[in-house]
This record gives sequence, C-alpha cells and structure tokens, in this order.
Amino acid sequence: MDIDVRDRMDPEIAAVMGEFRMPAVDTAEQLAAMVRQLPRVVDDSPPPEGVEREERAIPGERGDPDVAIRIFRPTVAPPAPVPAYLWIHGGGYVAGSHDQNQAPLDALVADLGCVAVSVEYRLAPETPYPGPLDDCWSALSYMVDNASDLGIDPARVAIGGASAGGGLAAALALLARDRGVPLTHQHLIYPMIDDRQVTASSQWIVPVWNRDVNRCGWMAYLGDLYGHDHVPAYAAPARAEDLAGLPPAYVHVGTLDGFLHEDVEYAARLLAAGVPTELHVFPGCPHGFDSLAGASSLAREANEIAARALAKVLTP
Repeated sequence: MDIDVRDRMDPEIAAVMGEFRMPAVDTAEQLAAMVRQLPRVVDDSPPPEGVEREERAIPGERGDPDVAIRIFRPTVAPPAPVPAYLWIHGGGYVAGSHDQNQAPLDALVADLGCVAVSVEYRLAPETPYPGPLDDCWSALSYMVDNASDLGIDPARVAIGGASAGGGLAAALALLARDRGVPLTHQHLIYPMIDDRQVTASSQWIVPVWNRDVNRCGWMAYLGDLYGHDHVPAYAAPARAEDLAGLPPAYVHVGTLDGFLHEDVEYAARLLAAGVPTELHVFPGCPHGFDSLAGASSLAREANEIAARALAKVLTP
C-alpha cells in the first residue's frame, strides 16, 4: 500500500515549499527532456574577500574529453600546504552544474583557509556510468598529483557531495580505497546510492524526488545495467559488500526523503565495518530541504552541523 508522507513535513519548511510537486515522468528519456528545458543556474558573483577562483580543464580518463574544474583557494598563499575538499554537485545524475554550489565553497575557503575544488562531470543519459565517476576520479587524481602546485596537503584530502553528488562521492571513496589513494573524509548529504528501490522509504509518496523520478534517474545513469543484479558497487554504493577501510564519513538525511532508509542503512554498515561515521536524521525534512528551504530552522541547523563536521577535517 502506498504511504503518503507529504503531510508530515515540518511546518516551517512546508510554508516555504508550498505545494511543491515533482513533474510526472515515466522514462529516462522524459526525465532528460525535462532537464534540458531547465535554465542553467549561473552564479557570476565575485568571490568574497580573501578567496580567488580559477577555472582549469584537466585530462579525462582513457581519452575521454577534458574535465572542467573550478579551484577555490585563499588569495594569500598559506605558509604550508592546507587540506583540500573535492565537491560533487547533485542533480539525480542527469542535471546540475558546479555553478550551483559556488557560494558555500567560497564561504568554506574564506572561513577555514583550505582549498576546494568543484568538478563539472558529464551527465546521464548522454554519458551514463562510468563516465560521470571517471570525471570525478580525474578531478581527485589531479588534486593529488598536483598537490604542490595547488598548495594542498595530499594526505588531507576530503570528498563530498549532495544527492547524486553524494552517491558519486560514496562511489569515489570506494574507488580511491581500492586504488590506494587515501582520503581523510567523505561528506555524504542525502546520497543517492541504491538503484534497487527496495527500502520502505523508497516506495513512499514524498514531496521531492519521488520514486518515479528516482527510477528514471537510475535508468538514465545505469543505461543497459539498470534492472540487473550485476550492477557494480562503483555505480550504486549501497551494493558494496565490503565497506572496511573507507574514510570516516558524515551522513545526513531527512525523515521524508525517499533515500532515508538506504542512507541510514549505509551509515550503519559503515559503523559495523569500523568506519567512524556521524549520522544525522532531521525530522519532517524532505530531500533537498537544506537548500530548498535554506532559511528554515531545521535547514540552518543541518547546515551548521555539516559545516562543523567539515571544519574538523579541513582546518589547517
């Protein structure tokens, strides 16, 4: 039986979001067509005092196209290498760009004096798995290989992302572990990590990113792999059998998010594997609440908690 949780939203968030409803889509092609009609979010505001940005095009994997990255760093070079953070934007694997999180990365660098990098990975369905993950790996490898030039400490590199970006960050953590690249932290904001949609919350009727849109997002990202048992963990990290040896994790999710149970279960499995993990579950909050209703009390609380977790690993 369908369970509709939309009336359980925190009143303050509900007042901000109003009657928000996701469009109805049934196929990956419909989702892609809908996304193509959305205007690109462009943030051309200047960086705050003390922060500079730089655009670079770096080589892709195995002859893939160059990958665009944006580097955020202190205007005055620190006297010693500093921690670094690779941020991966969300968008259901089919949408978004590294423009959409520019302000938080500016603030992170201004507040902590670290270096941040955002990556413009290719999007599905035009580029399905493993293309987007390959682009993220290219960005991470570039940061580590060019640590001296970037002024970063290669032994203190963290990664993070939201939604599909959180899924890519979780996959990148698995890939880095298996390829021998040490990471200090994985910052997973309501990560999109399980293509199977077998948890209770994945079947709920939720305010944002509903089960049909989620299914189409996975169909777009996985392509011919969708619906098969042999989907690799690098594509859907919830399928990973061994989580030991992964970097310490921060996970947060709302109770009205279709990803609730897959994220809580992943955090529990990380803990069971001996991975230090901080988990926060915010009551009455849908997917994307910390940005869609950013002025609400719960969004401010979530963002402050997440920022403190990052400060612990990114403060020089």
